[in-house]
Amino acid sequence: MKKRSIHLFLAIITATLLWGCQEEETNPDNGNSDGFFSEYSSRNFAMGFSTWAYAPTAESVDATYQFIGSKSDVYSEHIDSNIPWRAWMNDLPLPQEFTNEIAGRASRKIPGVQLTVSVSLLNSSRNELAFDFDGTVPEYTALNDAEIENAYVKHLEYITNQLDPDYLILAIEVNELLLHAPEKWAGYKLLMANVRDRIKQQFPSLSISESVTLHNLYKPDVANPEEFIDEIVDYANSLEFAAISFYPFFKGLKTQQDFQQAFNFLHQQIDRPIAFAETSHLSEDLTVDAFDLFIAGNESEQNDYLETLLTNAQEQDYEYIIWWAHRDYNELWEIFPEEVQDLGKIWISNGIVNEDGAAKKALSTWEIVSNK
Repeated sequence: MKKRSIHLFLAIITATLLWGCQEEETNPDNGNSDGFFSEYSSRNFAMGFSTWAYAPTAESVDATYQFIGSKSDVYSEHIDSNIPWRAWMNDLPLPQEFTNEIAGRASRKIPGVQLTVSVSLLNSSRNELAFDFDGTVPEYTALNDAEIENAYVKHLEYITNQLDPDYLILAIEVNELLLHAPEKWAGYKLLMANVRDRIKQQFPSLSISESVTLHNLYKPDVANPEEFIDEIVDYANSLEFAAISFYPFFKGLKTQQDFQQAFNFLHQQIDRPIAFAETSHLSEDLTVDAFDLFIAGNESEQNDYLETLLTNAQEQDYEYIIWWAHRDYNELWEIFPEEVQDLGKIWISNGIVNEDGAAKKALSTWEIVSNK
């Protein structure tokens, strides 16, 4: 089970929670002693968080939305979970698990804050369609089969009608498909060309895109990196805007110079408006024994990445940035099923608030810029 399973696990919890009390995180001193961003009198991009909660309680879900509402002008509903293929294809009742999830998100929609919705067509390994709720994948000859197209359009239409976003990411981290199942890439492109046209006809004012991972586009570990980069860059530049997923620690990037080199690469390649649909960085050491994984991290390094991100967003006129998870989710992680605990630990310290609600260095940086 992969990252998709974790998203689904939280979605089930979120959809079944009752409304609860509000919580407030500890606020830091919002001074700007280092002068960061002081040269700018205003901010020219939107900034916010995903709605990933930090504990399996109604209070934590409500507190997450409250935090977002107070410190954001855009936020993300990230729907990287199962797709009710069979129901869409056969005009059957939708699984209650699915309708509860979407209704729960809709009921908490934050007034006065822009919404971006990211929907995954692919599974967590990004090599196949997302699973149905019974664990199966629909049969197809190619990804652009009419039955797949029609079902996915219905899926996107339903989510869009329920959530009414300002931005819609039609598929998540799509360059990973070319990495892991290159034989399906041509069918994917044909599928999504039709999906884009049909969604645009239904929602002409909606900004739409598909996200790509910068950590697997910058210096990609493939046999023909130039060919891979050219293909994905051409694809991203054919969209309304470039939606980026970026976790620098996946690439071993640790310094401001490292981060900036990745951003420079992005800016040299992309000629569309840029939005960071999801991003974050470690604030403490990460150890996952099952993966034989150790990555050193600390709050200063996390803050260095955030400062670099915010500076580039300002200077390159990004549409928006979404930080993945405002608060460390140790309490939620403790109840993860055993089979997803190792994977779920990877992002556990990426919040700008720690698991106890205390501010990290990056929260002060965030507030300096968000208050502009």
